[in-house]
Amino acid sequence: NNTNNTIITQGHPSSTMSLAFCGNENNSVAYNVDGGVLNNGCFLDALNVVPHVFLLFITFPILFIGWGSQSSKVHIHHSTWLHFPGHNLRWLLTFVLLFVLVCEIAEGIVSDGFSQTLHLHLYMPAGLAFMAGITSIVYYHNIETSNFPKLLLALLIYWVLAFIMKTIKFAKYTEHGIGPRQLRYCITGLLVLLYGFLLAVEINVILGRRYVCFANPTEVKPPEDLQDLGVRFLQPFVNLLSKATYWWMNTFITSAHRRPIDLKVIGKLPIAMRALTNYIKLRRAFEDQKVSVGAAPPGPKWIWQALRKAFGRPLILSIMFRFLADLLGFAGPLCISGIVHHISKDNHTIQLLGIYFISSKEFLENAYVLAVLLFFALLLQRTFLQASYYVAIETGINLRGAIQTKIYNKIMRLCTSNMSMGELTVPQICNLVAIDTNQLMWFFFLCPNLWAMPVQIIVGVILLYYLLGISALIGATIIAVLAPVQYFVATKLSHTQKSTLEYSSERLKKTNELLRGIKLLKLYAWEQIFCDSVEETRGKELTSLQAFALYTSISIFMNAAIPIAAVLTTFVVHVHISEDADLSPAVAFASLSLFHILVTPLFLLSSVVRSTVKALVSVQKLSEFFISDEIGDAQEQSAMLSSGTSNHNQNRYQISVSSFQISSGYFTWTDGLPTLCNVDIRIPFGKLTMIVGQVGCGKSSLLLAALGEMQRVSGTVVWNRSNPHILPDTFREPVICCLCRDHSSFRGAVAYASQKPWLLNATLVENITFEMPMIKPRYKAVIEACSLQPDIDILPQGDQTEIGERGIILSGGQKQRISVARALYQQTNVVFLDDPFSALDIHLSDHLMQDGILKLLGEEKRTVVLVTHKLQYLPHADWIIAMKDGTIQTEGTLKDIQKAEPELFEQWKTLMHRQDQEFEKDTDGASMTVLERNNLRRAMYSREAMKTEEDEEGEKESVSSEDDDNLSQVMRQRATIPWRSCNTYLSSAGVLLLSLLLLSQLLKHSLMVAIDYWLAHWTSQVITAKKEATAHNCSSDCGFSHSWYLSVFSVLCCLGIILCLATSVAVEWTGFKVAKELHQNLLNKIILAPMRLFETMPIGSILNRFSTDTNTIDQHIPTTLECLSRSTLLCVSALGVISYVTPVFLIALLPLAVACYFIQKYFRMASRDLQQLEDSTQLPLLSHFSETVEGLSTIRAFRYEPRFRQRLLQFTDANNIASLFLTAANRWLEVRMEYIGACVVLLAAVASITNSLYNQLSPGLVGLGLTYALMVSNYMNWMVRNLADMEVQLGSVKRINGLLKSEPENYEGLLSESVSQVPDGWPQQGEIKIQNLSVRYDATLKPVLKNVNAHINPGQKVGICGRTGSGKSSFSLAFFRMVDMFEGRIVIDNIDIAKLPLQTLRSRLSIILQDPILFSGTIRFNLDPEMKATDEMLWEALEIAQLKPVVKSLPGGLDAMVTEGGENFSQGQRQLFCLARAFVRKSSILIMDEATASIDMATESILQKVVMTAFADRTVVTIAHRVHTILNADLVIVMKRGIILECDRPQALLETEDSVFASFVQADK
Repeated sequence: NNTNNTIITQGHPSSTMSLAFCGNENNSVAYNVDGGVLNNGCFLDALNVVPHVFLLFITFPILFIGWGSQSSKVHIHHSTWLHFPGHNLRWLLTFVLLFVLVCEIAEGIVSDGFSQTLHLHLYMPAGLAFMAGITSIVYYHNIETSNFPKLLLALLIYWVLAFIMKTIKFAKYTEHGIGPRQLRYCITGLLVLLYGFLLAVEINVILGRRYVCFANPTEVKPPEDLQDLGVRFLQPFVNLLSKATYWWMNTFITSAHRRPIDLKVIGKLPIAMRALTNYIKLRRAFEDQKVSVGAAPPGPKWIWQALRKAFGRPLILSIMFRFLADLLGFAGPLCISGIVHHISKDNHTIQLLGIYFISSKEFLENAYVLAVLLFFALLLQRTFLQASYYVAIETGINLRGAIQTKIYNKIMRLCTSNMSMGELTVPQICNLVAIDTNQLMWFFFLCPNLWAMPVQIIVGVILLYYLLGISALIGATIIAVLAPVQYFVATKLSHTQKSTLEYSSERLKKTNELLRGIKLLKLYAWEQIFCDSVEETRGKELTSLQAFALYTSISIFMNAAIPIAAVLTTFVVHVHISEDADLSPAVAFASLSLFHILVTPLFLLSSVVRSTVKALVSVQKLSEFFISDEIGDAQEQSAMLSSGTSNHNQNRYQISVSSFQISSGYFTWTDGLPTLCNVDIRIPFGKLTMIVGQVGCGKSSLLLAALGEMQRVSGTVVWNRSNPHILPDTFREPVICCLCRDHSSFRGAVAYASQKPWLLNATLVENITFEMPMIKPRYKAVIEACSLQPDIDILPQGDQTEIGERGIILSGGQKQRISVARALYQQTNVVFLDDPFSALDIHLSDHLMQDGILKLLGEEKRTVVLVTHKLQYLPHADWIIAMKDGTIQTEGTLKDIQKAEPELFEQWKTLMHRQDQEFEKDTDGASMTVLERNNLRRAMYSREAMKTEEDEEGEKESVSSEDDDNLSQVMRQRATIPWRSCNTYLSSAGVLLLSLLLLSQLLKHSLMVAIDYWLAHWTSQVITAKKEATAHNCSSDCGFSHSWYLSVFSVLCCLGIILCLATSVAVEWTGFKVAKELHQNLLNKIILAPMRLFETMPIGSILNRFSTDTNTIDQHIPTTLECLSRSTLLCVSALGVISYVTPVFLIALLPLAVACYFIQKYFRMASRDLQQLEDSTQLPLLSHFSETVEGLSTIRAFRYEPRFRQRLLQFTDANNIASLFLTAANRWLEVRMEYIGACVVLLAAVASITNSLYNQLSPGLVGLGLTYALMVSNYMNWMVRNLADMEVQLGSVKRINGLLKSEPENYEGLLSESVSQVPDGWPQQGEIKIQNLSVRYDATLKPVLKNVNAHINPGQKVGICGRTGSGKSSFSLAFFRMVDMFEGRIVIDNIDIAKLPLQTLRSRLSIILQDPILFSGTIRFNLDPEMKATDEMLWEALEIAQLKPVVKSLPGGLDAMVTEGGENFSQGQRQLFCLARAFVRKSSILIMDEATASIDMATESILQKVVMTAFADRTVVTIAHRVHTILNADLVIVMKRGIILECDRPQALLETEDSVFASFVQADK
């Protein structure tokens, strides 16, 4: 034995050793060929070298030449095209072959260790074979991608030769009686099989592609996806190795460093993953169900079965991968156990079995072999695990696409009545799409866990039992008992999350009101009241958040503490149960790793169970949705037909034939009484038909009934398909569908403008053309008819401006005109207009009637059906239908009705007369529109200012080629981690918490290391004690006492558990404190910010700071921070331990660290871009759903279902491809990190084994090092992923911080509140002196008022007029110091207002703004939020404002509720409430800013009187919109471009010939 030992340790330098292929101990044996050449073992090995050398020589030149000319591949996209049959099988066989060859090399080296000289023939042929194997697959891959099948002949020859040689060798071994007990025999047998299979695969390629031996080779075309250069997602098309390691992603991820990833870079989805493909799959599955089940009502079970049928197969694949990965995962602990066992054995050599052969048992007892095997097991396990994740997620994404499409198709057929009756609301449907489909997707992600967990747990417990006996079961029981506790905590967590959500949505509602009314709040000095109300809700939300933080910290604590507790119990019991406990390092560290493996499924258990429950609920909801009522129109084919039949210029002749008619129709919305009874109407072709009647008599319903939106009880609807004179006579017969439900399916498209205008989230042009081709002259005419040009001129990008939810917010009238314009622009034969005049003033209505309806539509001879209340247009109608209570009162021309129904005609006549009078009276009719345009212009101005200022997000600027330096700067900015935000975040927590956090984290991790180190020390002591016992040969007296070691171990473990609690609480507490701080600071900052901030920054983006960003800081950052710090510290401590055990390891670590650094750097950038893309592609998808639901009847009337389906598919695919790329990027990172982790394990193992064999390192420390090395690979990718998440999440801190830096208004005045300086009732007189005043909105902008001087006596009524933008409003804002007064001053009652505190100044003046703003709450709260006034004062104010009767009639009187934005009152009433609000505050100065713009004439005249009487003794400054309102003022100021042009009594100004005021009044007449 000893001689062998020395030889191993001396190795090469021994002078007797000369290198020889067959070794040279006793030449007679090695080169003995007496029994024939083939019977010499060494010769057999030499023979086996031949094929490998042949292959290497032949392929190398071809490869080099091929690679040199690779640029000739023009269709580079097909370079991933795999088209030789048996492709995947070949890769698999090659992998197995390479593994077996590695075993053969190892076996050779191990057997060689027993002899005195080196025997190259034991492992050199295997080494060459290994090289040849790699070459063969590289060669094959290059041939396949460049499509040169003839070159495969070289491989064919190679397989044949290799197969023959190995068979000879195998036969000779058998002949000499070497059996399966010897490892080399088994390996040779395996190789024979593998080479045989590879040969078969090669022959199969010849048979499949016929490139030799056949006359005509088969032609193959690449799949469609690869011919399309837009497809960039190559996962399905690349070879196995690239699939497993995501190699094809490399270029994609590194390119993210050069320019941001956007939808263009991502490309299109492969066909198999598109939503349409998957929807068809799912639909087929549903139809198969129907066939098999019959007509049973479809419940949730039905959906589950269809899903299983459509998407079950990839899931099974994923589960299989998962099983393999989990089983391979147990290789870790077993190999550790084996290695440590081998080292701790006394003698390091193995019995000599002969020179050539060792048995497999001995092979597996070699520590180095185990280290290599562990490395391979880890590589495989990680690859399988990632593959399992990927397949599951891909299936989930496909399924989500399919279900969303199915939901959409269902929406397209939904009954409108369900919507209007409130059975299904828009939010409900949106939730189905946004939440429930995602729940299902998550369930599919986590599904493999459901199956894998039990297996993992069972195998783990069996192995533990095998290592530790009965005590292992006790440890496992502890884990099992605590699992329900975890489940309980998890459910609690989701409950607290729900309640937090409720509070935060309430807080957001309040914040939204506060921001929308901020101008009013500042002018009235009420901001504090509203701020407190938001704070109060935030307080409730914080209590809920506190519970959330508590439960989160408990769950984190349990995750960390359970394994410690389990290990502690197990070892205590183990030592106590068995006296001579075998607590060797091998057992201890193997069981430690096993416990770590066991804990993971138990953590996942709670989330998987929760996810399963949610998925069941979601499917229940979906099944309810899928069985809701559908509209009767099933034939979609007719919809396809009808879009082409719009020829509107042939109908030159007028033939009175009906366009459609309804005979004895009964229609209903719900199953109750019919809404429309006994309807008999005929709509003449190419004429203008008007439908009139009282509100709610069924006019709109009649249109919808004709469109087929209502349920028909009986009767017929007949549509004449096209113009009667174009079709041949046979088609002249109207198509009648009597009782088939799909009565509307025969109609063509109808241009329909609904009563409530419906717009798309698209540009203005797209809303009007509505997917029709753009015809310039026609478009111009339509815009002119709807008088949209002035509105378009205001918009920032003209008619290319985005409108709709996400774009510019338009007023009601503008929306309605766009909706009508759409109907006019379409070229359908029939146009339905449902009350298009309701939101328009008289001028516009007239213009629309004359130019649009009579001229445009009349000239084209289109059939128009117009529902209206404006009876003055009746004379224009060719046919009139009068309705009453759901029946037709009468129909005919105006003359017919005059004869038949004289009373009705008289009634109409008086109404028409009254409306005409109104028209006369309303000299300033366009007021509404002008006002709307002004508002829009203001919004635009601030938007523009916003755009010119730096965009606060610093988000991706669209970059063109000329500013590359700019691009590099942006890229640099993207590459750095936002440390500053991190600093902001942590410093908000305060010094005490921070230090506690850091200390507890560091202490906890040091303790963890201490526990494991102590375990190593203890177990090593056990071994030395045993050795000594055997040496001294003592029986009982020198037993080893575990008790001291055990007590230290227990103390350490208990301390560890306590510290786990401390750290988890500290992290969550820090997060909680920061959330509290940041929100409070943000709110206070926003409240005090100058008005300018709100004008330049869209309210939406400020709201986002309060919603999404605050939510991120509340709930996501603490957990990410905890994970990040934990995984980082674990990695650091593990690397520290390994370096301590084997310092050599540090040298090997360097290249790995560099690789890691670059991988994480590239990944973080790509991941952030992809995450943003995924979020940004989800928005259009969801809004497409909501806008479809809202515009359902319009879409169906236009017959545009197919187009909208197409759009949905585009949106879904865009979202899915972003998700897929994100998944692939995560897998890319994890595979790479895991491989680096596997390298760490290999290095650590080899280093520590060598160290132990030569430097007597204690076996306990080897076990310790290996256990930690295994942990590194687990935590490394967590570290990088959390880093990437943290970076995205710190973005919200950065954005909030950006707002926190804004300057507040100067609230402190020079004078204090004390009575001596500011009298109590100031201002008493209301005398105003304005001296040389200049005002600007911002230090960077031009002044809006220049050197204005004026003097206003107490009690004067002053009117200010001027064109838009002349500085009238700025004048009023100057009184409140809302704008920057940089020169001059305003003196009120002898006090310069610049010296007053803002609060005082603003609380003593009153103003009425032009936009009425009401808050949700009681009427009392709206009039007097400070709660200072008595009820009498409030009633008095309401009486002055003409509101007393209205409020009296409400339930609750003053305590009646006002809904958000005052929606339950009309525009005029809201304005009156604002007046009442100003009356309640009895200040001696009142400023009215265009306050009467939105009130009708009658009310306005009342107001004028009130102001004159109730405010007789107060100073009133009126900023006039209509000049005639200030004709009886005491003083008129005319302004132009910020200077005062005229200032005098109105009479005096009117008498002057050329005064500007006179010209204004003239124009206003």
